[in-house]
Amino acid sequence: MKNIFFAFALFLFVTSITSCVVLSPKKYKALLGTKDSLYTAFNEGQIKIENLEDEVKKLKKDTSLMADDLRDLQNRFNDVNANFNKLKNNSSTEISKLSGDLAAREKRLKEVEEVLRKRDEATNQLKEKLQQALLGFTKSGLTVDIRNGKVYVSLMDKLLFPSGSIVIDENGKKALAQLAKVLKEQPEINIAVEGHTDNQKVNNLGQIKDNWDLSVLRSTSVVRYLTETEKVESVRMTATGKGEFQPLGANTSADGRSKNRRIEIVLSPKLDELYNLIK
Repeated sequence: MKNIFFAFALFLFVTSITSCVVLSPKKYKALLGTKDSLYTAFNEGQIKIENLEDEVKKLKKDTSLMADDLRDLQNRFNDVNANFNKLKNNSSTEISKLSGDLAAREKRLKEVEEVLRKRDEATNQLKEKLQQALLGFTKSGLTVDIRNGKVYVSLMDKLLFPSGSIVIDENGKKALAQLAKVLKEQPEINIAVEGHTDNQKVNNLGQIKDNWDLSVLRSTSVVRYLTETEKVESVRMTATGKGEFQPLGANTSADGRSKNRRIEIVLSPKLDELYNLIK
């Protein structure tokens, strides 16, 4: 970076000379060539700064939970970059200080990347543990996969509930008991239970008025079983109902509707270390 500013200073020096001295055409062309190379070097420096901005944008996409904090980090980086542009013609001492600040921020970005790498590693290990623990239920409609840095345990409704019911059956309790064993070994994991339905209208289900009700009540049934029976910490749990509005398959076929009627247990690592770095 220092070479760029040295080259830019040299260009200013050459420009000042050409404004006062009459040069031969040959020397003038040589100076023009030097000017072009200086512009190229300056543009390459600008590209390096833009690459740093791209690094910040990639971190924003890692998780929606980090968006506000990373946006703040990006704004602070832009402020530093703006100051850098204001000071680039100032004394070498000021430029040296600013370069040090940019280096420190680049170091922090690398620390954030390392935390994300550890998160991904832990997420993959958790997925493997769950797949082993729940292997016996995969033929009954249970899947484990990773999306957006989180582990999703998806259980088709027939694995947990009788048709139209919010009461977990015995087979469902066995699956949840196996799941709970892994969850209790992972206290740093937050747990969100999401209920999903197809788009078929609910009929004659008493207190259950529609698919919103059905998805929420099934979700809370799972949360109660995990916390009250299997003793998973309540503070880690969240219950939500998504109704029919996040389908996996087309509701125009029986197979598609079957995929849509499900409970998804979303497991995400706590990111306190990452938030502390960003703040």
